[in-house]
Amino acid sequence: MARAARGGHQVNEYHIEVRIAPRAGLLDPEGQAIQHALRSLEFDEVEEVRVGRLVRLRLLADSESGARAAADAMCRKLLANPVTEDYQIALEDR
Repeated sequence: MARAARGGHQVNEYHIEVRIAPRAGLLDPEGQAIQHALRSLEFDEVEEVRVGRLVRLRLLADSESGARAAADAMCRKLLANPVTEDYQIALEDR
């Protein structure tokens, strides 16, 4: 959906999902607690649980690449800890 921004410049609305997860090989205490709870409920087939976050963004940008770049900057500066977490950015089809 196109919108007019300040100065008459046309921009589009983008819906983005950012999936943030602990880096492989690092401890995930929340995931381990869930795994132990599942096993205590006799779900013994569960080998590993990793817990992450899903962040949904709706933002205005002049292009798809601009929307991805903005989301990437948000992840690097605030949403994800670059030392302990990885993230994936996906544009949602609307």
